[in-house]
Amino acid sequence: MVEPIAVIGSGFGGLSAAIRLQAAGVDTVLFEAKDKPGGRAYVHEDSGYVFDAGPTVITAPQAIDELFELAGKRREDYVEFLPVTPFYRLLWDDGTELDYTGGAGFLDEIARLSPDDVAGYQRFVDYTRRVFQKGYVELAAEPFLRFSDMVRVAPSLVRLRADRSVYATVARFVKNEHLRQALSFHSLLVGGNPFETSSIYTLIHHLEREWGVFFPRGGTGALVRALVRLYQELGGELRLNAPVERVELEHSAGCLRHLVSSAGRSREPFHAVVSNADLHHTYARLYRKQPAADAMRQKLERSEWSMSLFVLYFGTDRSYPIAHHNVLFGPRYRALLDEIFHGESLPEDFSLYLHAPTVTDPSLAPPGGGAYYVLSPVPHLGNARLDWDTLAPRYAERILAALERWMPDVRRHVVVQRATTPLDFERGLFAYQGSAFSLAPLLTQSAWFRPHNKDSRIPGLYLVGAGTHPGAGVPGVVASGKATARLVLEDLGA
Repeated sequence: MVEPIAVIGSGFGGLSAAIRLQAAGVDTVLFEAKDKPGGRAYVHEDSGYVFDAGPTVITAPQAIDELFELAGKRREDYVEFLPVTPFYRLLWDDGTELDYTGGAGFLDEIARLSPDDVAGYQRFVDYTRRVFQKGYVELAAEPFLRFSDMVRVAPSLVRLRADRSVYATVARFVKNEHLRQALSFHSLLVGGNPFETSSIYTLIHHLEREWGVFFPRGGTGALVRALVRLYQELGGELRLNAPVERVELEHSAGCLRHLVSSAGRSREPFHAVVSNADLHHTYARLYRKQPAADAMRQKLERSEWSMSLFVLYFGTDRSYPIAHHNVLFGPRYRALLDEIFHGESLPEDFSLYLHAPTVTDPSLAPPGGGAYYVLSPVPHLGNARLDWDTLAPRYAERILAALERWMPDVRRHVVVQRATTPLDFERGLFAYQGSAFSLAPLLTQSAWFRPHNKDSRIPGLYLVGAGTHPGAGVPGVVASGKATARLVLEDLGA
């Protein structure tokens, strides 16, 4: 009888892989360091306010539905997805506004903002459809384990000009600068600089047009709880408050085992490990005694990492007439992004993402109140080692002051608040340099060039989540769970 598989980390990637393995009849144990499942999709609760700590934009719902269908279940019986319209409200410093949505409504918005760009936008839509077909439908859940896998798709990537950046690609289709920003900011949602991230990531635009944008009733945490319930119904074992401290390899009677030491348990044998932990943490800490792990650690430390985030969660005793998802562009775009991704200090200005879930689901706050989170991209700690413990209160005050343009007198109505800084990503999530999205989604760090879903030098170690193929974002990490689970099952002969 095969020993169970250890899955380290209960983020969307770990949950996706664990559910697939359980549905295929493979026993798993899911280790989670925190007191709640979800990884970056943690939930904070305070005085009747509920704050999703991480992902808030749910797209490609059929990728989630597929996990339930594997077990003969319906996702709708576990959690409800509420459509969000507009997808985003985009607000610029000069007073320009644009409701970003799908279908004819967005064409009308473009015609209002920049009539000369309507035809160019329609050509852009056709381009993103082709990128989506190749990059998401065909390749997102396909592991790139051999260089020949990359060679096989190279002609398609060349035809789609994957060497161009997202922004450069958008700029070939539309001329209005506001519209260029509107069609290129999405790469920030997966940790990439629009001026450096491969144009393959323009597929996000088509993905949203194709399937819409959703929010789970009860918050993203309700989706995590639904997946955990499904996992446990399939017989999976979830261990909370169980940080894995190290994994050792043992060769015995011609069999290789992974000995997992976690809180309160030492050298527990598993047939293999699927790591949803931070990529660098996996190699530098968990497998630190393996020479091959040290080689990967050194390679990762030479790689480019995504930016970090400052996230302020706040609850108010009143609500505000804003959209569910709001992007507040500052006075600078490219220059600000250069400072965020490559600067050695905190920029003086900022662009913000403002999440207002109580617009869609009022139950996340006390009656009459509002629950919000505002996110500011900031340099990771490898670029700017700032004293965030001291800086955070002042930075939060600056952000709240800026929000008063759209949320009048908001500082007077804040009842509860808390912040997550790059130091929290580093300390609480073991994120290398406090990076919020793992490796940056550059072309030279994508597909075969990204750490593989199956480690080639440490037998029985598999990777899942933002650091491996296909990358960050909920659809990406769920797809990584599909690719990785398939590799495990193939190696088991299942």
